[in-house]
Amino acid sequence: MDSMMEDRSEIAFFDVETTVPRRQGQGFTILEFGAILVCPRKLVELESYSTLVRPSHLSLISSLSVRCNGITRDAVLSSPTFAQIAHKVYHILHGRIWAGHNILRFDCARIREAFAQIGMPPPQPKGTIDSLALLTQKFGRRAGDMKMATLATYFGIGQQTHRSLDDVRMNLEVLKYCATVLFLESSLPENNLVPPNAVTRHRAGISSRHGVSSNKGTHSSSSRISLTDEQGEAHPILSLVTCSSEDGTSNLAESDATESGSFNMNSFSDQITGESLGTDISMEEEHVSVSPEFLEPDQVSIPSITASFIPFFRGSQRIQLLHNDACLLLLCNNLKVRFGISTKFTDYAGRPRLSFVVDVPPSLCRVLEASDGVAQRLFADSGSGSEWRPVVVRKDGYFNYPTMRLHIPSAVSGDTAIYATEMLKKEPSGAAQRLIFNRFDAAELERLINPGAILDAFISLDTYDYQQSAGIRLVAKKLIIHA
Repeated sequence: MDSMMEDRSEIAFFDVETTVPRRQGQGFTILEFGAILVCPRKLVELESYSTLVRPSHLSLISSLSVRCNGITRDAVLSSPTFAQIAHKVYHILHGRIWAGHNILRFDCARIREAFAQIGMPPPQPKGTIDSLALLTQKFGRRAGDMKMATLATYFGIGQQTHRSLDDVRMNLEVLKYCATVLFLESSLPENNLVPPNAVTRHRAGISSRHGVSSNKGTHSSSSRISLTDEQGEAHPILSLVTCSSEDGTSNLAESDATESGSFNMNSFSDQITGESLGTDISMEEEHVSVSPEFLEPDQVSIPSITASFIPFFRGSQRIQLLHNDACLLLLCNNLKVRFGISTKFTDYAGRPRLSFVVDVPPSLCRVLEASDGVAQRLFADSGSGSEWRPVVVRKDGYFNYPTMRLHIPSAVSGDTAIYATEMLKKEPSGAAQRLIFNRFDAAELERLINPGAILDAFISLDTYDYQQSAGIRLVAKKLIIHA
């Protein structure tokens, strides 16, 4: 990094408001940029900047965009284009620590895209603080889905306006409130302030101003950076910062609210065993049994598929898919892998969130699309503004080859990360051997789950509503990989 990135100690809290894409591949366009430079020692505002931005085509501002942030075409008519404010934005952001709510997944990407569109190198952060990942780890789900509006309602500090500068100031207030609560909890012997369903970790030693820290969403090569104040001492708030990757940010998981890293692994406790891990992939002979609760697609009666709301995190609900009033679980045999293991996204500890894509046979396609329709109809009554994403993907030119994405969750046993999906290898003779991995290593799975591989999958259909996206997430509970 250049000298400029070494000298700028202020934290740049920022937020962008954008258009809402109306069709696949359209992309987002920035309509407003707002930022506040904050002193890291006192968390006081040093400087602020905000401006509306006129897009290249006013037609990009749809009625859906207006409903999201209230920015109309008339409002931006006399506003500068992004090219006209690019140097100001660059000056504010480059070489500083970037902070904001969900910036790793959304705002940082929009900044890079905007600079790329005008052919100008984007600003580079010294580090990043994503308060969504940070508070999800340290404050838990006691405030619901952890969206800014939900957090503001939880603390009674007003309604989110979805305007850049207002949202940045609200973000700062939410951080202060959360830090104060965590500080008070850490001072109580039994943490009596914590509600029974809160999901938090490691509150001991938290200070009121900078005790909430997180690695969530950082790139696997990220590590904490050490910055110093004028006396040469590292300031505690900077322990929240994660180093930026080569593209200027870290990747958040392509995930939903049902899988928040490894903060609460109770759902996987029955799959975590105490046996020692070998020095390499090892196998154990095992008889493959099929639990009666998993149904093959031909066993599913489409009219019997229903959906209902069930209690989720505090004050929230989630949709559960049912078949004859029992949880809908599927056994899908002889699935063909189209795209192998993806490691594009990472969890809070820098481990890759693993998934792969398989072809969907017609019988399974009917069940999944019926489930999708039932869940989406109930979702429409929830009042959420998220975009529903279909569980079966059909690409242009591949109509006869619909696909779906299967996710392999991780679990943590002590300090060891393991796969929460049980995996077996099935020999041509029919005998199956359980795979035991010595470490969490995507490269090992890439050799097993590659394009063209055939496998049987025991799948749960978990719905999610997370960061403006909603849908059904297919989680592999058990995989039998054919040799």
